[in-house]
Amino acid sequence: MDLGLKDKTVVITGGGSNIGRGIVHAFAAEGAKIIIAELAPDQGEKVRAEIQSIDPNVQIKVIATDVTDQKQVESMIEEGINTFGHIDCLVNNVGWTIDRLFLDKPREEYEKEVNVNLWSPINCIHAVLPHMIERQSGSIVSLSSDAGRMGEYREAVYSACKGGVIALSKAIARETGRYGLRLNVVCPGLIVPPGEESISDESMWNHMRDIFTPDVLERVERNYILRRMGTAAEIANAVVFLASDAASFITGQTLSVSGGYTMM
Repeated sequence: MDLGLKDKTVVITGGGSNIGRGIVHAFAAEGAKIIIAELAPDQGEKVRAEIQSIDPNVQIKVIATDVTDQKQVESMIEEGINTFGHIDCLVNNVGWTIDRLFLDKPREEYEKEVNVNLWSPINCIHAVLPHMIERQSGSIVSLSSDAGRMGEYREAVYSACKGGVIALSKAIARETGRYGLRLNVVCPGLIVPPGEESISDESMWNHMRDIFTPDVLERVERNYILRRMGTAAEIANAVVFLASDAASFITGQTLSVSGGYTMM
């Protein structure tokens, strides 16, 4: 199947680590031009080098960006347009949480969860929409979580934010469908990075490995109908499909890619 992504330009937030890294690799394999918007640009450069060692013709630009900062996001979008001429796709990948009971969570921690998980897609969508509307074309895929569909234990604020991402995407899909824009959501299961080389110093996994011990991960696997953990590449496949021309009549939808953990 030709996904029609060759020479399309895609912005991927947090493309240096874990799921984002997998998404960058997947778009690169389709011949897309890629902008990695990354709080840790050194990690983004590692991913760029990985990909260009496989195919030196892939065009990738890493732009240092704090996606919780509206001005930085607007500057990143402008730089991306100036570099590649246009932006066809946006992937809101950045996410962050620390598993903790709601009453045990300090305010600064859940404020960061709101900023990273909800404000960042608001910032990015708001910055790129005028460009896409002017071109009468564009696809936006945001990563939510099954926590946002059902509420998850020890993830109250994160669940609220990820539910907000789903509602945000549906609402904007209704507003912008007349311009040919599509917005969809992918809800990954728990994706554990394969090693330290696949995450940046900013990754939440620097704080989560003590929580998700081998024993805990074994119990998690038993909760999945497929009885195994997923991979970043499996999430990336769904993201790339929804972003592509192959999904040209799909908008306002939420797809769980979580081994059957939830069935909505």
